[in-house]
Amino acid sequence: MRKFLPMGAILLLCSMGLQAQKKKDNVIKDLESKSEKYSEIAHEIWGLAEMGYLEEQSSALLQKTLSDAGFSIDKGIAGIPTAFKAEYGSGSPVIAILGEYDALPGLSQEAIPEKKSAGGAAGHACGHHLFGTASTAAAISVKEWMENNNIKGTIRFYGCPAEEGGSGKVYMVREGVFNDVDVALHWHPGSGNAASAGAALANKSAKFRFHGISAHAAGAPEKGRSALDGVEAMNAMVNMMREHVPEDARIHYVITNGGKAPNVVPDFAEVYYYARHNTRDVVVDIFDRIVKAAEGAALGTGTTMDYEMIGGTHELLPNLTVQKIMYDNLVKVGGVTYTDEEKAFAEKISGTLGKGSPDISTAQIVQPYKETAQAYGSTDVGDVSYTVPTAGLGTATWVPGTPAHSWQAVAAGGMSIGSKGMMVAAKTLALTAMDIFESPKTIEAAKKELEERRGKDFKYVPMLGNRPPALDYRK
Repeated sequence: MRKFLPMGAILLLCSMGLQAQKKKDNVIKDLESKSEKYSEIAHEIWGLAEMGYLEEQSSALLQKTLSDAGFSIDKGIAGIPTAFKAEYGSGSPVIAILGEYDALPGLSQEAIPEKKSAGGAAGHACGHHLFGTASTAAAISVKEWMENNNIKGTIRFYGCPAEEGGSGKVYMVREGVFNDVDVALHWHPGSGNAASAGAALANKSAKFRFHGISAHAAGAPEKGRSALDGVEAMNAMVNMMREHVPEDARIHYVITNGGKAPNVVPDFAEVYYYARHNTRDVVVDIFDRIVKAAEGAALGTGTTMDYEMIGGTHELLPNLTVQKIMYDNLVKVGGVTYTDEEKAFAEKISGTLGKGSPDISTAQIVQPYKETAQAYGSTDVGDVSYTVPTAGLGTATWVPGTPAHSWQAVAAGGMSIGSKGMMVAAKTLALTAMDIFESPKTIEAAKKELEERRGKDFKYVPMLGNRPPALDYRK
């Protein structure tokens, strides 16, 4: 026999639901009213374009913004000068929002729909100026909501430097700064709006340095031993190795130093390598084989070799318990609608992306929810996700079809298209944090899912070992 709730209980539940929706609507409106303020902050960081572990001004700006809003600041955490923690409240639950702010080398670009770099300087081609600012805005919004509604617990913002190859969060995880966090939330700029279960490749990177003997390349070549020969021999062997690794593995390299003059046998050369796959064990195996190639190259060219680990990240571990909440809030917030001026900009950018680019109107759409995803890039959020239940989203800060790490991404990220997508993220993060604060059962279920996914006997081991943060890897 069915049991029916009394009419009074039904009305009470409806009233509570309406009140919760009203609170969310108020947060959305409040963030919208502050969009110009946050756009100015993001644009200032876009102009600074500071690379990994060098983000002194960008980090300071976000710290000041949070401090002015009533957060306590703990800077220089995990032995990293530009990393920091900002928090409001006390006790549990502890909900963390991650923020990044590092730029990429050689990708400067004006905020115009045609390629125009500024002399090879750094640029925000992955949108981390938007990332850090939106996460800051969300944290402040949640803090104000907690204040106004007497919500118990702690909202915490983590300033995370050097995501682009520097593995900043890995050092932070290693030092235990996330150990008391109940749930971590993050987002990333992109060319569409989605909050499905994310995926990212495990990654291991190092700089291989060869040392030879200088000599006149024409007058006394027999007395020289070329460090560049060592690099080129290594690259040749690794390129042959590509046939004999899993087909979904990725290996990239760039020669960062190949000598200074053709008529001088170079006594020093350096090559920077990444190895990626969707499981960290495969990455470790591939990387070990790359090291063997480097050792063989040094032996064959009469040089010596050493290498420095630069980064190493776990693959991303999804948490569907939190992810579905994130998706529902993104649907509530909605996508990005362009003005006529933004449409004209977007159409010009779209014309530079080649055939097959999606219609620019797809920036308005929230993509359907999926519980699985194909991994392409890597992120040090992966290490966080093995430590604490973690969920994220992406928003249309770029013109649909725009690849990350491109001049088109820098251009859109420097104007209102980027800012609009940023505010979609800020609203979604804030609403998701609010939902989690009010649902202890969600936190309990998320932690149970984390334990099941990573395995009962899981023990976190950082892929970059015990080396100190690579603070000079961009110098």
